[in-house]
Amino acid sequence: MQNGKLLSVIIPSYNEQDMIPKTFQTVKEILDKSQIPFEIIFVDDGSKDLTYENVLKLSLEYPEVKGISFSRNFGKEAAIFAGLREAKGDCCVIMDCDLQHPPATIVEMYRLWEEGYEVVEGVKASRGKENPLHTLCANGFYSIISRLTGIDMANASDFKLLDRQAIDALLEMPERAPFFRALSSWIGFKTIQVPFEVQERTVGTSKWSLWSLIKYAIRNITSFSGAPMQFVTFLGWIMLLFSLILGVQSLYRYFTGTALEGFTTVILLQLMIGSILMISLGIIGHYISKIYDEIKRRPRYIINKKCGD
Repeated sequence: MQNGKLLSVIIPSYNEQDMIPKTFQTVKEILDKSQIPFEIIFVDDGSKDLTYENVLKLSLEYPEVKGISFSRNFGKEAAIFAGLREAKGDCCVIMDCDLQHPPATIVEMYRLWEEGYEVVEGVKASRGKENPLHTLCANGFYSIISRLTGIDMANASDFKLLDRQAIDALLEMPERAPFFRALSSWIGFKTIQVPFEVQERTVGTSKWSLWSLIKYAIRNITSFSGAPMQFVTFLGWIMLLFSLILGVQSLYRYFTGTALEGFTTVILLQLMIGSILMISLGIIGHYISKIYDEIKRRPRYIINKKCGD
């Protein structure tokens, strides 16, 4: 006999055909044992394998399973928000399909929610075994985003439980490129953190390449903070200071009759100023493209198929 309020478990999935049955059975066993009523929503983010077909099979056998399939790959953030919009639960948990987010922690999160916490954040006690370069880049990204936003993102993850009120607050946000990990902290509400150990993948490999992680970092930094634009202003002040120093030096040599150097200084200045101008234009152009995307107001995702109740 299951008691309590409904929990929605949202699982973004991309090319995870081998993990779908195992993830479902693992989560189901833990939640059934804890007598927590639940639904599981698999969001197929435009997979090129049999991810959605396996979700469909499960939905025909188990009424707790729902499936959403995108028309193409729209990204993990879109998959999370699609799952939140489809969820019927009084609270939702977002977790990865690869079981690196330990399902047993869901029970602890749910109990804390029953105690009155509205946002339960899973924080990484360790990052597990991963590429050292990946770890370095991830730590650098979260250090930068923490300083830019004023939100402590150290060891942050998408593994979170949200109360229905927090979910509704997120769904009201109209931006086209939301950063779920930061927005779920930005909205506030009564929050508590739960540490967890990142588990090893038992099937398949990570779908994140170094280049995709870099693009993910740039996208989320620029979508959540205007600090890079302020960096352009900072470069301008640095160049102004540098120009004043060179100007004083040039005037001193002029009045003392000392000959100025030849073209070396001029060339170096042109290269430096040109580089800063191009970087600045690139940053400004990126933000203009973000504004363009927001003005177009295209949907965050397009749903191709659904299954389940």
